[in-house]
Amino acid sequence: MKLIRLTSPVVASALALALSTAAALAAPKKVLFFSKSSGYEHSAIKRNGDAPSFAEKTLTQLGASNNIEFTFSKDGTIFTPENIAKFDAFMFYTTGDLTEAGTDKNPPMTKEAKAAFLEAIHNGKGFVGVHSASDTFHSPGNRDYGAGRHENDGDKADPYIKMLGAEFIVHGSQQKAHQIVVDKSFPGISAVPDDFGPLEEWYSLKDFAPNLHVLLMQDTSTMDHASDGNKRAYDRPNYPSTFAHMYGEGRVFYSSMGHRDDVWTNPVFQQVLLGGLNWALHNVDADVSPNLEKVAPQARMLPPR
Repeated sequence: MKLIRLTSPVVASALALALSTAAALAAPKKVLFFSKSSGYEHSAIKRNGDAPSFAEKTLTQLGASNNIEFTFSKDGTIFTPENIAKFDAFMFYTTGDLTEAGTDKNPPMTKEAKAAFLEAIHNGKGFVGVHSASDTFHSPGNRDYGAGRHENDGDKADPYIKMLGAEFIVHGSQQKAHQIVVDKSFPGISAVPDDFGPLEEWYSLKDFAPNLHVLLMQDTSTMDHASDGNKRAYDRPNYPSTFAHMYGEGRVFYSSMGHRDDVWTNPVFQQVLLGGLNWALHNVDADVSPNLEKVAPQARMLPPR
């Protein structure tokens, strides 16, 4: 009986191809988690010396079990063309104008780097924004909680805000608030129970992109409309709190959750976050047809100053 040698050129070539294909399929997706705070620095991303922040520890664990490789940085100089090209997606937990050193004094990105980063998203890179990612690169006239914060900017919104899909206005006191589940078919959203409403610092948002696909919506009827210093932050109709949309060829996902450490350890939030990450990374697909006007037709009605 003639035996076929596994080292024959044809078999060896096929085996090498199979192994290289398997290796390519197993290669982790690379995500830059950027947490520079040019404005207020949240405790979830604050480092104690060289020790990673609470959010970084959580993402490291989630990444290890979901084939996602995170790089963590607060240094804006990381945004070079070469580094931007290395990552499949970017995840922001940031505040303020990131082209300024600001509060944490970490090196800022340049204005040219900001433009290159936004262009990379538009050309197909993924983006995930958490909590204060919407309190970043405010539109003209919206800094320092002036009157402009309570007006929609429309076409005058900062290019970053247009990419993200919404901008932070203000928040009231931390409270439990019901999240209306809009689309359970989106990755991770099926894990959200209908009565979900954790204790959180909920953001009141504005300047929603017209092509938003709303996933979770803030049920303002369940909220305290007279909460401490910002007494009427939630005195408005329901509005999106977690959403996805396309920015050119790029997939963009945002959730206003993520202020509290116990939210980061909440399995529901983790599934929502992983669903958004996997979608932004093209690991899974989903229908993100615009639904803002259908599910939140009064979302552009903002709270009084």
